[in-house]
Amino acid sequence: MGTVALARCGGRPFGTHLFSVWPGAAFAATAFPVRCTPGDNLAIHVAVAQAPPGSALVVDVAGEAEYGYVDEILAVAASTRGVTGIVLDGCVRDIAAIARCALPVFGAGVAVREAAHEAGGSVGRQISMTPGGPAPLPVRRGDWIVADDDGVVCLPRGQVGSIIAATLDSVSREREIIDAVYAGESTLDLLGLDPSRVAGWEDRSEHRSRRPGRSRALGALRDTAARGAEGHSPARSRTSPRSAVGDPRE
Repeated sequence: MGTVALARCGGRPFGTHLFSVWPGAAFAATAFPVRCTPGDNLAIHVAVAQAPPGSALVVDVAGEAEYGYVDEILAVAASTRGVTGIVLDGCVRDIAAIARCALPVFGAGVAVREAAHEAGGSVGRQISMTPGGPAPLPVRRGDWIVADDDGVVCLPRGQVGSIIAATLDSVSREREIIDAVYAGESTLDLLGLDPSRVAGWEDRSEHRSRRPGRSRALGALRDTAARGAEGHSPARSRTSPRSAVGDPRE
């Protein structure tokens, strides 16, 4: 399961400005929060030395965009010490070397200026990241972070099992819809859409394949997502988070 399905069912999306440094990068792991002083990455060096193997660094740099906070040295060090991935709301550098290292890194941009290694910050304490919504996104140690080519989401600890259960059901229903589309059925019928709201619509229902009982299939999918999100307030795989994301339910 990926970030799109998880976000549909209660996972909290990070901002849309984050991107993977290399195509296909993905991970699912527990969060180890890091807060940097803008322009300084000392806290990331400390986090690499202290974070439990198998965890992911989630780094708050307050959106500062002039410096590259993660470089080849940090990427190699993190990978060697068992860090699963890094997410930061700031810039990275040495992206070709990071890709060769194969450590999944998600950032907000690329900057050539080197960050200092002197100021404070914090590790292992709650931080607030740039969200995919109107409010700051809190990240605590032990939350689950899932990242892939579509984005990054946070699964709050204590809600991981219910989110995953809803997501598994949602993915199964969506797969049925995709199979029906391959079979030639109309998305208008499958998704229960009202085309009459669009100017210029011409009813050609006789040309659309429709199977009884298939109508509004995605409506059920959305209902599942809504149930999965109820009660939610506003893992180590480098190629696919599918297998790792099942671990939180254990």
